[in-house]
Amino acid sequence: MKKVLVITGPTAVGKTSLSIQLAKYFAGEIISGDSMQIYRQLDIGTAKVTEEEKEGVPHHLIDICDIGDRYSAADFQKQGRQKITEICNRGHLPIIVGGTGLYIQSLLYDYQLGSTQKEQDHTLRHRYEAFAEREGSQALFALLEEKDPLAAKKIHMNNQRKIIRALEVKEKTGKSILAPEKVPEPLYDSFMIGLTTDRSLLHERINIRVDQMMQNGLLTEAELVKKYPDSQAAKGIGYKEFFPYFARECDLTETAELIKRNSRRYAKRQLTWFNNRMSFHWFDLVQKPQEIAQIKKELTQWLEV
Repeated sequence: MKKVLVITGPTAVGKTSLSIQLAKYFAGEIISGDSMQIYRQLDIGTAKVTEEEKEGVPHHLIDICDIGDRYSAADFQKQGRQKITEICNRGHLPIIVGGTGLYIQSLLYDYQLGSTQKEQDHTLRHRYEAFAEREGSQALFALLEEKDPLAAKKIHMNNQRKIIRALEVKEKTGKSILAPEKVPEPLYDSFMIGLTTDRSLLHERINIRVDQMMQNGLLTEAELVKKYPDSQAAKGIGYKEFFPYFARECDLTETAELIKRNSRRYAKRQLTWFNNRMSFHWFDLVQKPQEIAQIKKELTQWLEV
């Protein structure tokens, strides 16, 4: 299998710096695994690597969409795999860098993203929608409990869309929506590096980063996003928090504090997600920068196998 290096972790732990060092040391090229760095013009709020920071290292899947464009994990999966093949064909090491867990997982494993035709049946969907309208949400949920008790344990009884989706899949495939046909297999020989640090220190670094973003003109980028209120970009941390400000419901100081809070919470979710989904070699380069030597040693051994 092709060898792929992955560097992930929450914001503000040094992913960009490490990736550049390792790319130069191991003749690597970097593929962004960040769902927000795809957008042109959104540089500050996404902590996008600058041309100076790149130090000549090729970067891919950055600045590939306009702010109003839609882009899915399935799009990333397809394009990311193409880039891995191209980089390997050049004799270089693909390095995936970013904190969007779903993107990274879907790239590295044979996940089938998006609904298959086998699972889709609009007539069936309309029938269940009509049933819900006629009999009520409790009756619809009772039907799910009867047909797919596994899904009923996980889906809230008021989430009609998910209930109907689960009923569709069960009727068309005979299987629970929560029971995949097979355990996804890895497509690459991946070395997974996770960066983290002490929580209080991480929070401090996040707060400082947000203050720097505000000083560097984050408001100007948010005003660009304001033109596309229904876009995916408008839902990103660092941009969505400005909408109350634009509505004159809060000031810039309150906006910055909201970004800090949401960034801290997101960092916690990122760490939980990665710990639960994939196996990483964890390092704290914030407090132990000397660990870079150990990282290089382990990678050298991995590449020689």
